[in-house]
Amino acid sequence: MRPLPAGWTVFYRVVRRIPRGRVATYGDVALAAGKARAARQVGYALAALRGAKHDVPWQRVLGARPRGFAAISILDPMGAAVQRSLLEKEGVRFDARDRVDLARFGWRKAKGRRASGRGRRA
Repeated sequence: MRPLPAGWTVFYRVVRRIPRGRVATYGDVALAAGKARAARQVGYALAALRGAKHDVPWQRVLGARPRGFAAISILDPMGAAVQRSLLEKEGVRFDARDRVDLARFGWRKAKGRRASGRGRRA
């Protein structure tokens, strides 16, 4: 295995804690890593894993969708198909609109969050 980019180690640690059969959004990972506004950076960190041997279950991180859902955000059809296949093998189910119900399959490590998934602003 080659070393992973050091600046994103905190994101990789969080993603490794997502249990099999569960998913989190990029924003959930950023919040659990203590970087609430870094969802895009989580995406960059996971994209940097492409082509490298690693132990980060990248497939368990999805893009947030309205009303408590998440979905695959990879634009490459082959990459999206691989992600979906890996998740389905773990027992994650997609609805007719290719979304995952976060109430059923979501993993939330961040504390103090409201049910809507949005934190309060001071």
